[in-house]
Amino acid sequence: MLRAVRGGLLAGLLGTVATPALAEYVTVISFGGANKAAQEKAFYEPFKAATGTAVVHGSYNGDLDKLRQMVEISHVSWDVVEVEAPELARGCQEGLFQKLDQRLIGDPADYVPGAVQPCGVGVFVWTTLLAYNQDKLQGKPQGWADFWDLKKYPGKRGLRWGAKYSLEFALMADGVAPKDVYQVLGTQGGVDRAFRKLDEIKPYIHWWKSGQDPVRDLSDGTVVMSSAYNGRIAAAQPEQKGLRMAWAGGIYDFDFWALPSGVWKKELAEKFIAFASQPAQQKVYAQNIAYGPTNRKAVEQLDPQVAANLPTAPANMADALGMNVAFWAEHGDALEKRFQDWAKR
Repeated sequence: MLRAVRGGLLAGLLGTVATPALAEYVTVISFGGANKAAQEKAFYEPFKAATGTAVVHGSYNGDLDKLRQMVEISHVSWDVVEVEAPELARGCQEGLFQKLDQRLIGDPADYVPGAVQPCGVGVFVWTTLLAYNQDKLQGKPQGWADFWDLKKYPGKRGLRWGAKYSLEFALMADGVAPKDVYQVLGTQGGVDRAFRKLDEIKPYIHWWKSGQDPVRDLSDGTVVMSSAYNGRIAAAQPEQKGLRMAWAGGIYDFDFWALPSGVWKKELAEKFIAFASQPAQQKVYAQNIAYGPTNRKAVEQLDPQVAANLPTAPANMADALGMNVAFWAEHGDALEKRFQDWAKR
């Protein structure tokens, strides 16, 4: 009966705007690039076809400062935001995001563990991992110890700007097993250890902020290796066949749909999230970029060859580390401040 009620609510959400006004639209902010291209095919265009409501897309780099300012002055122009898990948790605590009516998305048991949170629902599962261009590099790096090996692999290497990911990768390069990373990083000695490890390669780090940066930097030889989003590398491989990924020591996480506090078009925003969470739409998304669906029913519908290249494949998860959202929600501000101070020195 509960499933029927939820199914009816979803149908109602998607069916109540069959003949909307021509100017009706919802603004969705995401990370752009290949991610945006896949979202257009899976979510934006089908949503307009199904409801008549257009999606106006904007890109950002995950920094919530602009949203924080909009919420503070009660002038929020973003209707739906794609946000990473630690930022979702912190934003939920701060009041930047609204609590999500979970009736919108159906049965939470239909989603992979961790995909349904108080203030958001998972869009996809992704991994930040080690990537390299075999056409420009001698050897095949296998993990973060190789990334730190300046003698074996001389040259610049790319890391995403910020403490998050950099500290975890540094500890794994220093011999900490993935399962122990957050236990170590939760101590002052562990934090100091991670920054000392970063010191070893600091002059050789080329920092990146956009998901497309590592693809470009690996292709033109700016760096010999880089951390990168698996989906961006996979999307570039058909044209840049030398790009390779090492899954060991990758950090997997969710991106979520969230509703900003004070959103003007809450009803339309909720309809979009409900639509994008359906198995059929998530299947199309995974077929267009190598990120794993959060809806289990979408996973079941995928071709096995497609599923094998996703972060959710058992072989790719074997030596991976799950992003510890609670850790970064508690310690993120302090660690990012220390990172900023360290980077300036």
